[in-house]
Amino acid sequence: MAEKLLEVKNLRTEFKRDKTWVTAVNHVSFSIDKGEILGLVGESGCGKSVTSLSIMRLLSPGNSRISEGEVLMNGKDVLKMDKKQIRNIRGREISMIFQEPMNSLNPCMKIGKQIVEAILLHNNISKDEAYKRAADVLRLVGIPEPDVTLKSYPHQLSGGMCQRVMIAMAMSCEPELLIADEPTTALDVTIQAQILELMEEIREKKNTGILMITHDLGVVAEMCSRVIVMYAGRIVEEAPVKELFANPKHPYTQGLIASVPKLGSGEESLPSIPGSVPDLAVMPKGCKFAPRCKFAMDICHEQEPELEEIDGTGIRRCRCHLMNQKEQEAANV
Repeated sequence: MAEKLLEVKNLRTEFKRDKTWVTAVNHVSFSIDKGEILGLVGESGCGKSVTSLSIMRLLSPGNSRISEGEVLMNGKDVLKMDKKQIRNIRGREISMIFQEPMNSLNPCMKIGKQIVEAILLHNNISKDEAYKRAADVLRLVGIPEPDVTLKSYPHQLSGGMCQRVMIAMAMSCEPELLIADEPTTALDVTIQAQILELMEEIREKKNTGILMITHDLGVVAEMCSRVIVMYAGRIVEEAPVKELFANPKHPYTQGLIASVPKLGSGEESLPSIPGSVPDLAVMPKGCKFAPRCKFAMDICHEQEPELEEIDGTGIRRCRCHLMNQKEQEAANV
């Protein structure tokens, strides 16, 4: 049996809007094993980044709250920790690569100071030793002249270099879980490949669990062993990556995969999913995807489907009335 590194149970995250609370993440549950790369995909606004920020406890307490659920890291509930305990967890046990490296790095501080600050926080070592470790970790992420980079400001580096610095900072204390939020966004194809290869090497060497948040299904196919598809703050499908691409069950997943360009297809235009993700404050009744789904039935507009196991394998889940109906018909044959 694989050892559970992270378990998220019935996570519900809400934001305050005009004196009312709207739900951005609705009873999300999943787990990550040690050494596993789990993909989390969906359109912008589906709740992927909010899920990761909830796990890290990085949401603003004034206009957001985690109203239900548990986030167990090595069996310890992160949501019940005080500020000191959560600071000890961040960076040492859980680290995050944020979506925009240029916005995540402090423009007024040199790279070296930003990395060393995290190292000194979690390790009882001298400043010189911390700088040596910072140089080593920059070298690990493929930066050829780490001493020069340590003395540079973020604006003096390219986007790819800043992304590598963010990965180095996240890995500087050798965390057990790495959350990567769109780690290859806005990077050219060559740098993307290098960063993905680097993350795979880190996983192999350190047995690090990785939560890969992305909208790029190519990255998912290459990197992940298991995939979760989110829509409107809910998990709509979960499956091993090969099974998901070979036989997507949920209409939303089918639409996402169909919209990926295919070489030699000869099609003049790509298929697309009509409409957009619904407003959190004005969610449709029943299935949240029903207004955009070409397979929607009457029940889809009245009753929200449950996230249920399919195929009898225990490793695939889907939230769809049509799929549940097909499973019941197959069971009765």
